[in-house]
Amino acid sequence: MTLRNWIPIALVASCLPSGSCARWHSTPVLPARNSIVLDQLIVFSDSALPEHHRLLEELRSQRTLVSTKLRLPVSDEPIHIYLFPTAEKLDTFMRVNYPAMPQRRAFFVESDTRLSVYAYWGDRVAEDLRHEVAHGYLHAVVPHLPLWLDEGLAEYFEVPRGQNGVNRPHLDLLAEALSQNWRPDLQRLEQLRTTGEMTQIEYAESWAWAHFMLESSPERLDILQSYLQTLNKSQTPELISTALRRIDPAYVQNMADYILVLRQSLR
Repeated sequence: MTLRNWIPIALVASCLPSGSCARWHSTPVLPARNSIVLDQLIVFSDSALPEHHRLLEELRSQRTLVSTKLRLPVSDEPIHIYLFPTAEKLDTFMRVNYPAMPQRRAFFVESDTRLSVYAYWGDRVAEDLRHEVAHGYLHAVVPHLPLWLDEGLAEYFEVPRGQNGVNRPHLDLLAEALSQNWRPDLQRLEQLRTTGEMTQIEYAESWAWAHFMLESSPERLDILQSYLQTLNKSQTPELISTALRRIDPAYVQNMADYILVLRQSLR
């Protein structure tokens, strides 16, 4: 999940009748006893982190994967990853610093000066970190990334390597929705501005459009790559829906068919 604006929360103090003030609430401390630098990533944790942890090496190599797949340059802008020991400690930090945010397992936060990932070391930490770190790699090089594409690409890159970006829960959800007369609508996704507007079906559909462009044909891949490169140069490209329609007037139906064929091939 991506948060683009950061609002610091002030410390609260209560004053006793004697005139002395006692601080009764303070910002939770970020995990910072140990840190490891992995190229662009700076990983903080209160527990010791091994230098060659398999997950951390995977996150490091994800930068090359994102750059190669999307034909984007790499960046040296640091991405700060804070690993909390428990979900409760992460929730406490987020409630104080980002009280409007819904409860999640992990977050990516972009401010004017910093890219940060907050997560806890749970059963799904690998999936969560692949997703949020993908946001970091994207935001380091592509300004003003549309919400649907930002989330769709992160959902693609959260999948473990070797699975071709296939997010099975999303695929199953969309196949079931198609059987109940749901239809993809990229133009509607392109109008979304906040994650609060996105339900599970919007996340799934965003992933499907990303996968459709990345994996279905060289022409669609070129549209995606060209779009991102134009954004990287701080220019305004034409909408992806417009570019897809130009090369394939039936692109919506073809994407719906793509979902069903992909699911059948996996079964």
